[in-house]
Amino acid sequence: MRAHLYGEAVPPELLVALSGLGLGLSLIVAIGSQNAFVLRQGLRRERVALVVLVCVVSDVVLIGAGVAGAGAAVESRPWLLDVVRWAGAAFLTTYGLMAAWRAWRPKALDPSVEAVPSSVRAVVGTALALTWLNPHVYLDTVVLLGSIAQSHPGREWWFAGGAAVGSVVWFVALGFGARALRPVFARPGAWRVLDAVIAVVMVGLAIMLLVGN
Repeated sequence: MRAHLYGEAVPPELLVALSGLGLGLSLIVAIGSQNAFVLRQGLRRERVALVVLVCVVSDVVLIGAGVAGAGAAVESRPWLLDVVRWAGAAFLTTYGLMAAWRAWRPKALDPSVEAVPSSVRAVVGTALALTWLNPHVYLDTVVLLGSIAQSHPGREWWFAGGAAVGSVVWFVALGFGARALRPVFARPGAWRVLDAVIAVVMVGLAIMLLVGN
């Protein structure tokens, strides 16, 4: 059956794609380690395009894997998630402590002092780690999204395409839209608050991973 919008028939493929878009955005918009990192890079205007590209490509790969059936493999090997959980908790704790250290040292956040840009390797490595060392990304993106995609037989990849578009829209908006907040972060105090929030988020997520939530 075709839905109708303003008297015009809406192709079912479009409805499935919109469903994937909605679910993809609902899963990705919540505050998390990856979003916090993209926001900070956007505010610093440092390798934003590269960070956005890494996050988008990673999401597309994970979405594709879920639709292709990798979710069943993940569910059948819980020990893989345990390995990712412990590695992710260690990385998040380290990153959180680094953010706390920046917030604790106001002079390091003085906008009049030109910061040394992070290397491409460091930025890419951090973006990849914050994405791939998060077990929830496998449960949400690969297992959940992949399972729901299978409920649209014959149109699974339309659903995946919609979810992928959601990732592109979100990361581009977050990374490049962060510059609109630059006036707020012209003061060192604002950076201290941001890094303090990032530290709390990172360490909080690490604790959640360790306790199995």
